[in-house]
Amino acid sequence: MKRETMRTLIPAVLAAALLVGCSSPSGSGTDAGTGKNGDSAPAEGTEAAESAPAEAAEKGGSLGGPGSACELPVSFDLAAGWKPQAVEVEPGSDLAALAEQGSATMVCEIDAKPAGNIGYLRVWQGKGAGTAPRAALEDFLAGDPNAAGASYEETGAGQVAASEVTYTVHSELMDEDKPERAFAVATPDGPVVVHLGGLDSTEHEEMLPAYELARKSLKLG
Repeated sequence: MKRETMRTLIPAVLAAALLVGCSSPSGSGTDAGTGKNGDSAPAEGTEAAESAPAEAAEKGGSLGGPGSACELPVSFDLAAGWKPQAVEVEPGSDLAALAEQGSATMVCEIDAKPAGNIGYLRVWQGKGAGTAPRAALEDFLAGDPNAAGASYEETGAGQVAASEVTYTVHSELMDEDKPERAFAVATPDGPVVVHLGGLDSTEHEEMLPAYELARKSLKLG
């Protein structure tokens, strides 16, 4: 199905599918993100995603502080046109199963459709003030049985130490292994994971500047 057609059909139908990554079981289980010796393995099919576009995203506001759409333990800049919305999860509800991954719970999603792309930047709140960023990401990916080819890197988010992971999930909708990525930071309220998916590889690459804007501008509190 052409991407142009998908852009017109996507809003209501794909929202739920994107929430679970548009993925199908890969049969790789919890070892999907590691090599034979348990080391991080490079993600396949992520060549485009590994090189962020040179053009930076235009700032359209900030998120995370008091009075913003999502009050978070961190704050960061939003790309112009992206629309944030707080996510409230009622324990035991149908949404709870979709909004929990590993020990993290989704607390905010930032919709790219108003800016012309199909996908979300999602913020997840983990547990444990002492949880290291890398451990938070490993826990996050362990909650997705479709994650494959995880590659971790120690990096930074603003002036804060962070870990980042790139990996793939298989999209039955687009019939491809599409790239996804996330970074995590530690906060006094527990780790925060910021995740970027997307409809397909092209959408993911086009949304990378917004992800990088969030990562580079992040501040605690």
